[in-house]
Amino acid sequence: MIDLVQLVVGYFVPFLLILSVVVFVHEFGHFWVARRNGVRVEVFSIGFGPELFGWTDRRGTRWKFALVPLGGYVKMLGEEETPGAARTPDAFPAKRVGQRMAIVAAGPLANFLFAVLVFALLFLVYGKPYAPPVVGDVMPDSPAAAAGLLPGDRILAVNGETVDSFEDLQRIVRDAPGTPLVFTVRRDGRTLELTVVPELREVETPAGTVRIGLVGVTSRGLEYRRLGPGSALVEAVAETGRMIAGTLQAVGQMIVGTRGTEELGGPLRIAQMSGEIARQGLVPVLWFAAILSLNLGLINLFPIPMLDGGHLLLYTIEAARGRPLSERSQEILFRIGLAMVVTLMLFATWNDLRQLELFGSDSG
Repeated sequence: MIDLVQLVVGYFVPFLLILSVVVFVHEFGHFWVARRNGVRVEVFSIGFGPELFGWTDRRGTRWKFALVPLGGYVKMLGEEETPGAARTPDAFPAKRVGQRMAIVAAGPLANFLFAVLVFALLFLVYGKPYAPPVVGDVMPDSPAAAAGLLPGDRILAVNGETVDSFEDLQRIVRDAPGTPLVFTVRRDGRTLELTVVPELREVETPAGTVRIGLVGVTSRGLEYRRLGPGSALVEAVAETGRMIAGTLQAVGQMIVGTRGTEELGGPLRIAQMSGEIARQGLVPVLWFAAILSLNLGLINLFPIPMLDGGHLLLYTIEAARGRPLSERSQEILFRIGLAMVVTLMLFATWNDLRQLELFGSDSG
């Protein structure tokens, strides 16, 4: 059972620091585009509830830190008014629907941009992690063992195709079940050629049964390859895209029931992860902040009323109809959205409590 004091002191403070940075990035996206579109921003808050401290800038925006530091918000002039009925031209509803959509979308987009920049910085300064094509373990009675592969062998090529990473090796092997492959291997300074025949395996996936090849080796671990500025930026964009695609795929699998929902985590699990990662140094913290920023931006784009994606959906409907939905319709949709968000948060928190065993366990 996790000590509650340890959870608060060791995990909650790093969690609040990382979350505050990610929330600031999100809200600053809204703020920056709102200012560029002539909207008066009244409040920029990190946290909710009573103000702890803050200041007012020369354009009248109150920047503040609030008592409950779980999130934040930007309050723009006239947000509660009906579009087109604003009293002053610097109010949010007075702007064209395209401008309002840009302001709303800017928060998630800022989160994505932050993730890209952090990844690029890490790849440039520290290096991009990759699994080198070096054999870690060889499974007994596997095709690799039969061919004579040994731990520590570096695979240079397969059938003449250069292999730069363990992922390259996996790709080639998976597509060649039952096909003899010539592995060019470096061992103790010598270059050898070994013939390996991947065995056929049938793997169940959400798309059905897939036939792949396996040779029975594992990777030795990760190495880091530093990239130049251009390559780092390109790889950062690609990494962000892969993570977004992976997250959407996981969510889709949960919705259709082919993947368990126990992976959903709430504030408690994020706090635990923040504390554990903070002990590992600056690089893991930056990596985690980028992933958290990316996920915050992605979740906010879901078409659920109360979230940015829900607002974008309403503005899209407004643009198509030439007028917004009635206040009554919007009120109903926002109540539904609130119920959905609260339900999801409760479910994620319940998952946290079970995973973290805060209330103990019946098992011995």
